[in-house]
Amino acid sequence: MKLTSAMIKEKAKELGIDIIGIGNIDRYKNAPELMSPKIYFPDAKSVIVIAMRIPRGSYRGIEEGTHWHNYSFYAYNKLNTIFRPRLTYEMACFIEDHGWEAVPHYPAVPERNPAHAPLAEGKVPHDVACSVRLLGVGAGVGEMGHSKVFLTKKFGPRVRLGSIFTDAELEPDPIVEPYSICNKCGRCVKDCPGNAIPPVKDEDKKITVEIGDKKISWGDVHMGRCTLTHHGLNNTISPFLKKDFPNLGFDATSSDVTEEEAYRLTYPLGLGTWGSNFYEENGGSIIKYYKYILNHCGYFALCGAKGCIRACMDSLEKSKRIDNRFENKFYRKKSWNIPVEREGEKVGVINPFREKGLDKLYPSIRKGEQEKSKF
Repeated sequence: MKLTSAMIKEKAKELGIDIIGIGNIDRYKNAPELMSPKIYFPDAKSVIVIAMRIPRGSYRGIEEGTHWHNYSFYAYNKLNTIFRPRLTYEMACFIEDHGWEAVPHYPAVPERNPAHAPLAEGKVPHDVACSVRLLGVGAGVGEMGHSKVFLTKKFGPRVRLGSIFTDAELEPDPIVEPYSICNKCGRCVKDCPGNAIPPVKDEDKKITVEIGDKKISWGDVHMGRCTLTHHGLNNTISPFLKKDFPNLGFDATSSDVTEEEAYRLTYPLGLGTWGSNFYEENGGSIIKYYKYILNHCGYFALCGAKGCIRACMDSLEKSKRIDNRFENKFYRKKSWNIPVEREGEKVGVINPFREKGLDKLYPSIRKGEQEKSKF
């Protein structure tokens, strides 16, 4: 049955898809085996990538320091797992209604995969994942920004992506010329609270791949620092961490943990419980808000993409390099920041029973603990 790129794009408009692009499979011939669309569908002829916008207002609460839910819900987890996948599903059904197979692909984290050994000899691990951003480059949807965040001409960095592999041979869109959107301004580097993005001019910290006839480059982001910051183990961006661990002077910006180590630190901290009744106000959690938002949303994102999206979109709006601009500027006052180190005397509950009981009855007991024994 006849199916053309024009028909797919018309359907995308009907569904409310913000951006759609199509690439032929040959553009991805240099992809590593574990990130190749051919692993999913050896007979694939075309790759379709859709982009759905992130509302700029979903960052407003974090920018004001008043509301964090919207970012995890509307800009991240639910946009990636409910709103956008529904449209990917509808498009896949449309393709199959015309007699062509369509493989919808969930945008997992390719840097972490695979986590398991192959299930049979001669097979690849079962949890491989393509880089949906590189798929987007090959489909002409946009380009890789220096921070590794995907940029589109219409919305800049404010998008989430999904993809479909099909055996229908479709007319491809042209690949976006590298750095026609990213202006190499370095705002993402300067404003990243995790110090995770290398300087724009540091050629030794760049990753370059070939897609089609284009060389695509971006900064070699320190994913350990990025993950620590994104998931709230960075004092400067999380008032919740600062509240529940006021004496923690950990500086994520100089940490050299790997991405996997960062996940193993942040998720147990977010999901964990602490049974001590010293922390009854936290409802048995280690950090009350982290557990709350994880239970509510299935995800927790704390930094609000301060450098890689917020600063980037501000720069691209001001330089008029993207189409979706606004009547009012995004930054309307100086952004807030929390110091890494504790200011003043040690604070926070250590042991309320000891403080209210033993310490009041014997006010010199802590001093005595610190003195060397005479015996």
